[in-house]
Amino acid sequence: MSKTVLLTAGGTGGHLFPAQALASELIRRGWTVELATDERADKYGTEFPARKVHIVASETIRGRNPITLLKTAFSLFRGTIQSRSVIKTLKPDVVAGFGGYPTFPPMFAARLTGTPSILHEANAVMGRANRLLAKGVTAIATSVPLGDLPGELAAKLVETGNPVRDAVLDAAELAYDAPRAGGEFKLLVFGGSQGARFFSDLVPPSVELLPAEIRSRLSIVQQCRPEDMERVQKFYDGLGVKAECAPFFQDMPQRIAQAHLVFCRSGASSVSELSVLGRPSILVPLPGALDQDQAANAKVLEKAGGAWPIRQVDLHPERLAKEIDRFMNAPEMLVEAARNAKDVAKPDAVKRLADLVEKIANNQGERP
Repeated sequence: MSKTVLLTAGGTGGHLFPAQALASELIRRGWTVELATDERADKYGTEFPARKVHIVASETIRGRNPITLLKTAFSLFRGTIQSRSVIKTLKPDVVAGFGGYPTFPPMFAARLTGTPSILHEANAVMGRANRLLAKGVTAIATSVPLGDLPGELAAKLVETGNPVRDAVLDAAELAYDAPRAGGEFKLLVFGGSQGARFFSDLVPPSVELLPAEIRSRLSIVQQCRPEDMERVQKFYDGLGVKAECAPFFQDMPQRIAQAHLVFCRSGASSVSELSVLGRPSILVPLPGALDQDQAANAKVLEKAGGAWPIRQVDLHPERLAKEIDRFMNAPEMLVEAARNAKDVAKPDAVKRLADLVEKIANNQGERP
């Protein structure tokens, strides 16, 4: 008889992509997969291999305003009631959460119903939602070792790595093709929903500062917000620079694999994909994050010699132009970074996580 897993994830790619990878692997193993998330998942939901997507109420905790906190609490309470109903109907063998506040109602409902559960922490620092849920879960899967956790939580940790989608594993078969002297240089720029505006404002004037002979070699693929796309494309066109701008690229793994250098944020999924694909990168952690999770993620690749993190406050057009010029003229540095990034990859993370799911299901809630 087929086992059932209820996956739950925040409605952004960083949360949904690892969940999608696990869903595909469990389906190959004969499992039935269902997904609980929020309305933001519509952008990715058509790609998610779930039998059904359940939209549940949720809200992020913002500030300390009593009225706002009350509204948040009510939304999370409503989502928990909805999730409890879903769990009672589905009777899943395991509930697995991938971070973000939309995971709170289903994971808390799993605790209330006594359903075995797994939290996956993709970042090098445990997020706020996961910290709130950690005590009530059966196991905590991590991408990298997590420190500074109380003994009760540390006993639940299982390092699996961060699962990447099948499309990433397929693209990883493409070896890194170093840029050639005087030849085309492929620069990929993306920043996610919170970072694309910054990159749209920074990269075009940086490219303008490059010497004409360097600029003529560039081939840029850049993610932009819809409202920024036209002005960024026109800027590049005016410079005579080959560029393709879009709000979202469905084939991002292939785009990363084809790049000579990637310029992006350091979200957990991006860092995992860069390592599995083995591509050199300049990483700009999202500033102002309470957990500083992206800064911690970037340090993992920096320590391995696979990336060059730069704080956003330290970036300006002159600095970025200098960095681009430097790397375009030092292909050996890029080759070494590509190799180093791949050395710390965990391409089998999805299999490890699927094994943990099956172990929890077979043990009926016993901790590993």
